[in-house]
Amino acid sequence: MTADQPTSSGSIALVGGGPGDVDLLTLRAVERLRAADVILYDDLAGDEILSFARPDTELVAVGKRAGHPSPKQQEVNRLMIGYAKLGKRVVRIKSGDPSIFGRADEEIVAARSAGVPIEIVPGVTTATAAAAYLCAPLTKRGVARRLQMVTGHDADGQLPADLDIAALADPAATTCVFMGKATFAGLAERLIAHGLSRETPTVVLENLGTPLTQVTAGTLAEIATRLAAEKPRGPCMILYGAAFAGVGKDPTGAAPNTARPPARPS
Repeated sequence: MTADQPTSSGSIALVGGGPGDVDLLTLRAVERLRAADVILYDDLAGDEILSFARPDTELVAVGKRAGHPSPKQQEVNRLMIGYAKLGKRVVRIKSGDPSIFGRADEEIVAARSAGVPIEIVPGVTTATAAAAYLCAPLTKRGVARRLQMVTGHDADGQLPADLDIAALADPAATTCVFMGKATFAGLAERLIAHGLSRETPTVVLENLGTPLTQVTAGTLAEIATRLAAEKPRGPCMILYGAAFAGVGKDPTGAAPNTARPPARPS
């Protein structure tokens, strides 16, 4: 994965910051952070990730969070390109992987239109990090033959109207729902109406990659009801499918809310 041929001394790197655990950053991500003259960072890029920046690196917050004031994408594009045209090495760090629901396409198009070299540095996507945290597979022979990732909200914050419900209701698939905590109840209703069992194992991970990680496991119907009632404040990854049968349950069969800090190297 290489950058376009440079036309100036400035450049842009879209860097995947992973789910938040600093030890899940790639070596290339760390190299780009250390070399950056300017870092444009999202709300989910924590202090540990930014600690790789040099003391003279300019840090610019451009985080987007649903329901809160945030820079428009055009402004983010303008900042990236403006700094790069000044000869700066710009890092745009995003949570997870830039190519998965990270609006990377808009930033790539803007950079190329401006003649600024740009590259993507992949990161651990939240979906695979969630499975690792649960110590559960996303695919499972004879049970989950297919993996699908979907966003739970459109540009207006509502459930996208053009979702392929037939595909999302496939009982032999594992589905990973990004940014879906506010709309999952509506999605679950449509899935159940399309024939997906109300008992489909479902897991929500809130604040993944932080010491505040919270896991809630239950059935599709239970999780939909809980999310509608409790409205978690932190970012959530929602996983559902037969591959998660038994995940989060204690020996008595209960599915409690559990929390534990992510494992970190000593």
